[in-house]
This record gives sequence, C-alpha cells and structure tokens, in this order.
Amino acid sequence: MNRRDFLKHSAAVSVSAHVAAAHGAPTEANAPIPCAVLGLGHGHALDVVRVLSASPDYDLVGVCEPEQAIRDRVAGSPALRDVAWLEQEALLSDERLVMVAVESTVPRLLEYAHGVIDAGKHLYLDKPAGASLPEFEALVAKAREQDLLIQMGYMFRYNTGFDLMRRAVQEGWLGHVYSINASMCTGLSPERRAALAWHPGGIMLELGCHLIDMIHLLLGPPAKVTPFLRQDCPSRDGLTDNTLAVLEYDRAMALVETAAMEVSAFPARRFKIAGTEGTMILDPLEPPAGRLCLRQAAGGFQAGWQTVPLENLPRHVRDFEDLARCIRGEAEFSYSKEHDLSVQKTVLQASTP
Repeated sequence: MNRRDFLKHSAAVSVSAHVAAAHGAPTEANAPIPCAVLGLGHGHALDVVRVLSASPDYDLVGVCEPEQAIRDRVAGSPALRDVAWLEQEALLSDERLVMVAVESTVPRLLEYAHGVIDAGKHLYLDKPAGASLPEFEALVAKAREQDLLIQMGYMFRYNTGFDLMRRAVQEGWLGHVYSINASMCTGLSPERRAALAWHPGGIMLELGCHLIDMIHLLLGPPAKVTPFLRQDCPSRDGLTDNTLAVLEYDRAMALVETAAMEVSAFPARRFKIAGTEGTMILDPLEPPAGRLCLRQAAGGFQAGWQTVPLENLPRHVRDFEDLARCIRGEAEFSYSKEHDLSVQKTVLQASTP
C-alpha cells in the first residue's frame, strides 16, 4: 500500500458482509460486539477496559490477567469493579467473543496475540508489537490467512491534531516536506523504570513508537534509521532513558526524541512538520493544540501564522468505533497490515543499539 493510502484516516468503502459473518460478528447493524481484554499489565489497559465497558458498540464479557502479581495490583481498580474475571483458556475458547484486546506487558503482547488469532478472533493489540519482527510477521500472516483484523493501539491515529496534519500533507498545503521534529518525554517512577528496562531500546521502544507511527503515515518508511540510545539518569538502573532516532528520507529527515526523566513532561510533548510552503506544530499533543503557518492560503486557512481549533477527544474511543464498523463490514480498515509491519520494523531499528 502506498503512502497516500496510509494517509487516509477514515475509509468509506464497503467490504463484503461475509468478512464479519465468517467470524461470528452480530448480523444486526447496531448489536453490541462481544469482546474481552486479555492481559492488564500495559499502561493503557485500564483505559481500554473503561472505554469498552462504556461503548454501545461492545459487550465486554470479561477480562483475564494470567500473571497473579499483575492481577493483584490492578484488581481494586474502579475500572474493573463490575467486570467479570475469566481464565485464559475459557476466554480463548468462548465462541461468543468476536474481538479480544491484548493489554499485557510488552514482553507478552505477541504471545497472547497469537493465541487470539489462533482462536479466530479479531485483535486489538496495544503498542509496540513486541520485540521480534519475525514473530509479528508470523502473526500478521496468520491474521491475513483468516481474514482477521489487527488494530494497533497507537493513540495518535485518531487524534484530531494529527488528522489535520495528515490532511495538510495529503492536500499539499505544506509543499515539499523536508523536516519533522518530534518529542515525547515522560517522568517515570523507579518502579516503572524497572518495568521498562527489559529491552535495550528502553524509552524509545515504549514511547518513540507512537511518533514513528505518525511519521510513517506522513512520510512513509525511511531509507535509513540511526539510533542514539543512552542511560543518563544518575540512578544507573539499567533503563535506556535518554534517546534519539534520526530517520532519513530521500529529501527529508525526521528526529524522534524521548526521555524518561523530564519534569512535568506532558505539556511539553511536541510534533513539528516543516515544508517549503508551510509549517504545522502540535504543542502539546494532548489535548491537541495546533499552530499553522502557510506561505499562501490553503484548505480554508489564511497565509501566515495562526492558531487552529482542534477538538480534544478521549483516547481509544474513536479507535474502537472504527474497529466496530470494520468488524460489522461497514467500512474498510484505515490502517493496513503492511503499514503496521513497516512501522514495527522502524521501531525496532530505532530501539536497537
């Protein structure tokens, strides 16, 4: 699939109804889709449970956490108060379930995801797609053979600021794009740092993946990736916590910065894209706040610098709405398996010393 296809955010093309029917999807257009959550160790897990519990598109049958230590840690969460607990084998063998969201810790994401696809269910897989590209490739191949959907949990795909940025690139408002500069940092507790130290990519694997996904949507896959992976926190606890990746293109460069020890980091998260005819900046990313500068008026915006109004939508809501439409056969999925594979390849290149 080409870059223009990647840039499409919401496809309106119908697909054959047999895709949904073949995997037990409800035949009634508005019937809730039976689903479950497998794994609760991911940083997004409880938010996903909340969204699925509240969504009219889904019937959350239950959740499963195979690791007792994680289950003990999250069991008292208000998000789980009225949710049934399931055993892993029972979850995977339940023929009612049409979709399963895998929200485990990252080292177990692909293990659990393979179980979901092997069980013939559509998959929501949180990010990043593990640490083994061959294992992810095998997962995608199996899903393709069974005509099953995989939706990755990259949270900026449905962010209104990035919606407008993709439109600006697709419609040529910015001219030839030659530069992207993206920063997404955080400040982690010692416990959270220890949980992320399992991979040499550290915070680049954990957070840089979101930015790399967006850069792929805007520019496609890079020709070369150069990582700079450092540990600069005085605690020397093994986490790669100060990172940069340079993505090189034929006539463009993109810089991805992420660190794990920034004070009050969320308001400083930023994404800047510059072209020969204009520049757009998201600052911060959530809630999205945008500024746009155009050499000439375009897309209903005037020349020069201006603030652009952006709606602040809660995470994950539009993701699961889109997935529901696709499961029902009402729309074609907006993000291809080829895109997900390409993103994962770049993420691992940016996270490998």
